Amino acid sequence: MEDLVRIRLSPRAEKEIKNGFPWAYDTEVTAERQPRDGDVCLAYSEKGRYIASGFYNSASKLRFRVVSVNANDRIDEQFWRRRIRWAVDYRRRVMGDDFSCCRLIFGDADGFPGLTVDRYEDVLSVEVNSLGIDRIKDTLYRLLLEYLSETGVVISSVRERSEGRNRQLEGLDDYSGYVKVRGFELIDKREVFITENGIRYAVDVEQGQKTGYFLDQKYNRAAAARIAKGLNVLDCCTHTGGFALNCAAAGAMSVLGIDISQAAVEQSTRNAELNGLDNVSFEKHDVFDFLSDALNTGRRDWDMIILDPPAFTKSRATVKNADGAYEELNLLAMRLLPRGGYLVTCSCSRFMTPDLFRKAITRAAYRARVSLRQIERRGASPDHPVLTGAPDTEYLKCYIYQIV
Repeated sequence: MEDLVRIRLSPRAEKEIKNGFPWAYDTEVTAERQPRDGDVCLAYSEKGRYIASGFYNSASKLRFRVVSVNANDRIDEQFWRRRIRWAVDYRRRVMGDDFSCCRLIFGDADGFPGLTVDRYEDVLSVEVNSLGIDRIKDTLYRLLLEYLSETGVVISSVRERSEGRNRQLEGLDDYSGYVKVRGFELIDKREVFITENGIRYAVDVEQGQKTGYFLDQKYNRAAAARIAKGLNVLDCCTHTGGFALNCAAAGAMSVLGIDISQAAVEQSTRNAELNGLDNVSFEKHDVFDFLSDALNTGRRDWDMIILDPPAFTKSRATVKNADGAYEELNLLAMRLLPRGGYLVTCSCSRFMTPDLFRKAITRAAYRARVSLRQIERRGASPDHPVLTGAPDTEYLKCYIYQIV
């Protein structure tokens, strides 16, 4: 470890990392000798105490990203092999029969800054959003496939989907494509069929959003389905039909899923056909326009409304606007539901904290002149663990209410 470049952290960064925060910002880091971007370096306090080891990147506002807080750790191949084993073994234990389709690695929460790995049966879909991980990704892919193989899991394809703003902030170009891994015979597989909560889906790992599918809502969909039997359900921002199909299979009287994307509507319709469900349909609409039009025309067709919009904010600077958008969306839904109806409302924005989201819902209820009976307060499935000290990892909020 002595050969690694040392950097110095501000007292504030020192305190936050000791409390579990996974990085230090550019203004909190100084270095007499700057590490090479993407290298592992050692972070010390202003008084010379070791704090953590992690990746350095002078191009990023996240200047230092924590990999380990153990001074005895040597960040080598054996270290990453051990980390991969811990991450995979954790999923096998907490996901049980759902291990075949789950998130295997969840970035900072697993000690892999900027790395996401989702498993869809025999396909891995990967996203890399940090320079440090990008430089060692080939090694990580090999180690991951080796350990999965040792435990009896056969992977036939690995596809990387590393695109978007987070890569740009790290000084990285976008990359998307089929991955070759030394020692493994892999194929370029662009679609895979999965089963979640007994529902079959076609997952497009080449063109679908993020890594192809949103695994984090798995158990929230099942929770909504438990109360959907006999109800008329509206699923807003349905994406590939997750909530809608779960409710339809559970015996809902009727289900309508809406999404602004025509591709999503077509994929959802295909998924309904895969499951032989004839009590569900999908239409292309903007959610705000659709709910407003229903309210203005007196349409009151639904006993349950599900709100699962994309993130309304991707930065702290726009949280105020997002706060108002969440309030308005929930207000529209509450005004459309009858007394005794059910509302499932979600936010996936990491900047919209649980407290802010609850306050937006509460304001909407006051304006709608209704009271809310909370049935469940939920988050992401346990393959997306929350890292203590890192509030951003508690990004998904899901509340189920009855309107009273």
